[in-house]
Amino acid sequence: MSKINHIKHRRALDLVKPYIPGKPLWEVQKELQLDRVIKLASNENPIGPSTNALEVISNSLSTLNRYPDAHSVELKAAIASNLSLSTKQLIITNGADELITLISETYLEAEDEIIVPSPSFSEYDFGAHLMGAKVVPVPLDNHYQFNIDLIVSAVTDRTKLVYICSPNNPTGTYLPKSKLEELLQSLPDHILVVFDSAYSHFATNEDYTNGLEYVRAGFPIIVLQTFSKIYGLAGLRIGFGAAPRNIIQSILHVKEPFNVNSLAQAAAAAAIRDEEHIEKSKQVNTAGRDQLNKAFQELGLHYTESMSNFILVKFGPVAKEIYMQLLMKGIIVRYGNTWGMPEHIRISIGTPEENNILIEAISSILLTIQLKGETK
Repeated sequence: MSKINHIKHRRALDLVKPYIPGKPLWEVQKELQLDRVIKLASNENPIGPSTNALEVISNSLSTLNRYPDAHSVELKAAIASNLSLSTKQLIITNGADELITLISETYLEAEDEIIVPSPSFSEYDFGAHLMGAKVVPVPLDNHYQFNIDLIVSAVTDRTKLVYICSPNNPTGTYLPKSKLEELLQSLPDHILVVFDSAYSHFATNEDYTNGLEYVRAGFPIIVLQTFSKIYGLAGLRIGFGAAPRNIIQSILHVKEPFNVNSLAQAAAAAAIRDEEHIEKSKQVNTAGRDQLNKAFQELGLHYTESMSNFILVKFGPVAKEIYMQLLMKGIIVRYGNTWGMPEHIRISIGTPEENNILIEAISSILLTIQLKGETK
């Protein structure tokens, strides 16, 4: 037997399920030898990044021989000014994913518990399992709404964190402001609420909150934000957290000193100030969401009303077949089996042209499936 086989990994890794990303454009294009591929799988900004951010990146290339600012001073100042926060209430990370891991490293001991509404973003579970903590799933209701009573009833003496993703990935549903306040008032003082509002910019309902008002008010909450969605900087991997100062100080103990590269910091500072790009991105998303909702209604498809930049659609037993056929046509979407939802597909909102191509493809596939069933 090889000596390598005697090297044992931590037992906690037996529970860890690595995140499986959607197929990238180039891979599908090469694999299927297609001239055109449309990616509607990863909730990216279809109009691209801010031109201001691109200009700043170009101007920053000559300084790449220097280490990045370990404290992200300029970016923190830009975020603080934009969101009416103190720089002491901010932490900059390599995407929101790194922040989830840092929160787990800061607060979780073996056998501690976290509460996660289900289905939701799998990285919450990953961070907990990494630290040997237990994940306590609390199901969303039949309409994928959050049930505050169920969440509170799941709390034990071992509960350290409660995760809320709003708008929620993959359902697109959200927690209204009144319900978040109810949750914060109902939880014991030793519990930190991790409020992931990565998709907050796309929410249009008046009773939505991104959670930042509760940071300003000093509640035990940390709000997660990302530059990957509305700002179109997914390729740079940069995000941030906002929380009361003492929470930020605790997390900084486990953060690596140069965790965010200099190009990402400079681009993010420019992007958060680019109001024209932000507003255009919102308009494209709202119009695209309406466009897809109307099409799904006309096709007789059940979908979940979304406040995000994606829509969860129920196709039933043929969902996997539709996912594969769309892939063969060069349209990448996200099959719901990832979340234990084999009859669903999550579809990111694209440009008007991309949305039309998707609608035509789904119509054609559904017609083919129907005709096939009639001839059996």
